[in-house]
Amino acid sequence: MAKTKYYKTSQEWFDQSILLIEARPSTTRITTKYSIKRPRIKQTEESTPATDAAPRAPRAKLTLKTFDPVSGATLKYKTTKAAEVNRLIQVLGKLSKGMAGLKGARDEVQQQGAEAEKEEKVVGAAQGAAAGAEAGKGAQVPEKGQAGGGGGKKKKKGKR
Repeated sequence: MAKTKYYKTSQEWFDQSILLIEARPSTTRITTKYSIKRPRIKQTEESTPATDAAPRAPRAKLTLKTFDPVSGATLKYKTTKAAEVNRLIQVLGKLSKGMAGLKGARDEVQQQGAEAEKEEKVVGAAQGAAAGAEAGKGAQVPEKGQAGGGGGKKKKKGKR
């Protein structure tokens, strides 16, 4: 019996799941588990609930499992990233096409995975730029050609 294999990225899990589904579409199953873990509240003798710092948000985790009972193969991926959960749920529908014997599931999943990687890079770059802008907020100097004011359109004079 094969061991459970955990993957570091969702794309690796997708690729291997597609291969397993293509090999055994009638027996392979995909399951999901979503759990929310509430943070523990630590109280000391000196603190009271009213004087504690702001409470932490609950931590959620999504676990995806592809399992084939015939071969014993189990593929798992876990994530705590909220932005990734929506994308993963959408891809599950596309993976199910392969289980139904429909063609094109591999291309759709790979295309969506590539789009998601680009989106994560853009979002990461935007967050980094926003953080950099916040850090140097008072010392911003406009670049050449971006000076604000002046040089705008003039009002048109109408006939009187």
